Amino acid sequence: MATLASPLSSSSSTSLPPTAEAVVRAYTERHGVAPTVLARAPGRVNLIGEHTDYNDGFVLPAAIDRDTWIAAGPRDDLQVDALALDESGADDHFPLSATPPHFPGGGWRDHVRGTLAQLVPLMARPAGMNLVISGDVPMGAGLSSSASLALGLLRAAQRIAGDSALTGKQLARLAQQAENRFVGCQCGIMDQLASAEGKPEHALLIDCRSLDTRPVSLPEGTALLIAHSRVKRGLVDSAYNERRAQCEQAARALGVPALRDATLEMLAGVKLEDKVFRRARHIITENSRVLEATEALQAGDLPRLGRLMKASHESMRDDFEITVPAVDQLAALLQDVVGHEGGARMTGGGFGGCCIALLKKELVPKALEALERGYRSPEGLPALVYLCEAGPGAKAESWPWPAGTITA
Repeated sequence: MATLASPLSSSSSTSLPPTAEAVVRAYTERHGVAPTVLARAPGRVNLIGEHTDYNDGFVLPAAIDRDTWIAAGPRDDLQVDALALDESGADDHFPLSATPPHFPGGGWRDHVRGTLAQLVPLMARPAGMNLVISGDVPMGAGLSSSASLALGLLRAAQRIAGDSALTGKQLARLAQQAENRFVGCQCGIMDQLASAEGKPEHALLIDCRSLDTRPVSLPEGTALLIAHSRVKRGLVDSAYNERRAQCEQAARALGVPALRDATLEMLAGVKLEDKVFRRARHIITENSRVLEATEALQAGDLPRLGRLMKASHESMRDDFEITVPAVDQLAALLQDVVGHEGGARMTGGGFGGCCIALLKKELVPKALEALERGYRSPEGLPALVYLCEAGPGAKAESWPWPAGTITA
């Protein structure tokens, strides 16, 4: 049957979520003292606007109530000791530097090394640190576990160094730089900025050129249902980077700085390879859909939103070619249930991962039943379902912290 995964970070403000308790306990056991900082940073789900971010376009994500938690404390030797509870207790030890060496094989260690490296040149007094990391953002699902990790690291490191000058937007840029320059994935800014500046009960309209953000209230009585296909994204860095290169090729042919500045009329006037043409068409039409979807949300017009989300999925499937059959099946099942009371589409970078449905809360049981009855992954597994709420952006506080300050 479809497996419903309950958020771990939804405990009351007077107690720590289990994941936070785990990192504090593991830190104390490993280092013999309690941490001095506790940080959390959320994953995100994107309602609409896929691959538009690195084309200077518009996106409409929401931070979710699934987080990476980091217990941290200072060192006096400019070294970093990192323990990842979700990686079978694997650890890493390296010098804090603006140019750290890559870890053989990359993985989570390169994300930690590359993220902290971006911060080092900007801090008046860089500080070595001990880190214990864990979270409940599903990895490989398209819910931005890597952005969540990066923002949690940056907030923790900033707090340890006693430097609060950098804003959420600036930290998001640093996290993006780590992906682009160190990890090697040419992603845009959406994931990091959503994790940095999320707002409870709101999506976030982001202009990825100016980095202007505008909270957009989610309709009352609706739920965010995320269905994981259990097809782990292979990203896929090569396929992602290929599509970015195709978009840049189209922008050059059109004579514009980025596809955000292009129109369908302009696209019709140039000769492009078919694949490049279709990639550009997706970006141009997707930007328009994001702005229309924002208007629909503000007006509480769920039927219009549903039409836009369905068109977005079809464009990702046919023009950008980033869906897979299992994800197409999930989207169709959810669209049938939602009908005119919301929308559903693939969310994330593609090639597996999740679908998002914004639907009336009373339709959730029907959606779960439809997924249980109608979906199995290529390996015969049911969908893994997350019922989420839009939550706050990344934050770090001194430990022990007053009740409610981290989750507020």
